[in-house]
Amino acid sequence: MGKLAVQNKMPLGQLLLARGVVTDEQIEKALSQQSEKGHRKLLGELLVEMNFCTENQIVAALAQSYGVPYAQVSPKICDAKTLEILPREFLEEHVVLPLFKVFNVLTVAVSEPTNVFLTDEIERISGCKVQLVCATAKDIKATLQNYLPAANVFVIDDIIDDEGLEDFTLIENITQDISNLEEIAGQSPVVKLVNYLLYNAVRENASDIHIEPDNKKLRVRYRVDGRLYEKMRPPHQMHSAIVSRIKIMSELDIAQRRLPQDGGIHVLVEGRPIDLRVSVMPGNFGEKVVIRIIDPQKVLFNFESLGFTYGNLQLFRKVIQSPNGIILVTGPTGSGKNTTLYAALAELSGEDVNICTVEDPVECNMAGVNQFQVNKTAGFDFSSALRSLLRQDPDIIMVGEIRDKDTATIAVQAALTGHLVLSTLHTNDAPAAVTRLLDLGVAPYLVSASLTAVLAQRLVRKICPNCKTQCDPPVSIRKAVDTLSEGVTKFYRGVGCKKCRNTGYAGRIAIHELFVPNEEIMEMINKGAALKELRNAAIKNGMVSLQLDGIEKVKAGIVSIEEVLRTA
Repeated sequence: MGKLAVQNKMPLGQLLLARGVVTDEQIEKALSQQSEKGHRKLLGELLVEMNFCTENQIVAALAQSYGVPYAQVSPKICDAKTLEILPREFLEEHVVLPLFKVFNVLTVAVSEPTNVFLTDEIERISGCKVQLVCATAKDIKATLQNYLPAANVFVIDDIIDDEGLEDFTLIENITQDISNLEEIAGQSPVVKLVNYLLYNAVRENASDIHIEPDNKKLRVRYRVDGRLYEKMRPPHQMHSAIVSRIKIMSELDIAQRRLPQDGGIHVLVEGRPIDLRVSVMPGNFGEKVVIRIIDPQKVLFNFESLGFTYGNLQLFRKVIQSPNGIILVTGPTGSGKNTTLYAALAELSGEDVNICTVEDPVECNMAGVNQFQVNKTAGFDFSSALRSLLRQDPDIIMVGEIRDKDTATIAVQAALTGHLVLSTLHTNDAPAAVTRLLDLGVAPYLVSASLTAVLAQRLVRKICPNCKTQCDPPVSIRKAVDTLSEGVTKFYRGVGCKKCRNTGYAGRIAIHELFVPNEEIMEMINKGAALKELRNAAIKNGMVSLQLDGIEKVKAGIVSIEEVLRTA
């Protein structure tokens, strides 16, 4: 329908009356005001101004009159790639919106279907036949603003599920009055966008939200199953308002933009409390925000859900029942160390046991456990907190992380004086925890006397059960697997589907390496044996390496071999 086929060229008033949109009385009032005040405004403009009808109803009536389909356009029905067919200046000047292209027919939304010259110009520039649909100028501009990068307004109404956001509530703390600088961050579109980002991140099981400014763009990324993926690109002009809104929610200083700041937000999502840890850091192009999401519902308080093999589970359950000593969980940041420690504390907790923790920060509140949070600005760090904690008559102590010589020394002393100490370290494997303690300045004889066990772990992505399929890996990978383990005959991977965002993975599971020193290994530690010697002795003593533990999960069809080799 390149050219218009006029079906019923009736006056606008009669069109609206025929459709039952307005009454005779309303038409008379509008015409009377038009003649009395000498209005240059058209009848349709006056009817909208007097709240007798909406702009959409008028455009729908005109579209019917000129034989053009009417559409209420939004970003949902617009193909973003189609916008590139016409120059941006042309789109903004003539208020036209290319919706989609099928073969050589380009469907375009226009607000003035009577402009035949405009239709001819679109056909000339695009080289396509043009199919017109009629829409309001307001809807066309709003959709253009959603896609054009330099738009000053970001239309989010059409991408936000309002029903979902009704279940999102900020748990407000008592704060001072918001200053004028905060006014822009309190405007509805900004509030709505930030709420949407937080709510959707929780719904998609994201662990972190990254809000990253660049020279001329702003992107928001979610970390899901350990990998970052881009969620949205709001207009760059909204960056300051978004950061200010997040600072207000986390009670940070919005006027301070030159120094890093840390804070927290407490929200209710679908009736359950979620804790958000906020980190704001100044960069070349503005402040970057990272929000860590801590969902108590996602913290697993039982070992069966953590991916332990039967042998490792039985042995780890045995070592945590030790009356004293140090048990360490090692691995890189984000490998689930704290989750494992919480599961251990849940198993050890009871009426007759005093469990105390020192954390930075307290990630999850546990019933029956005394939890304390360090405060570096007040001088209450891990070492000073641990000293004070020993005067609280504890049976079991959990230290968030052993970072320095003081903390390591006090932890060892606590273990040697009848306490069970659980903590974390950053090492590549389990035996490396020994050399790490030695590097921190702990004497070898103290390490050998106090170290009960070390559990190294990594998180690997599980194959999506919805698109899981058997595959044949390359010969090089098969040879690598054969040198490590026998009996792997079938390999699986995820081909990608909507449920896993075409990644082939859904959720994560841990692979473990449990190092329990025997008398021989203790003697080796005491004599300052090299890491390689300790590792060989541990394997000889029955330790299953991270790779072998991962291959057991490959045999079970839970993870892909590529994921195990990448992680371990």
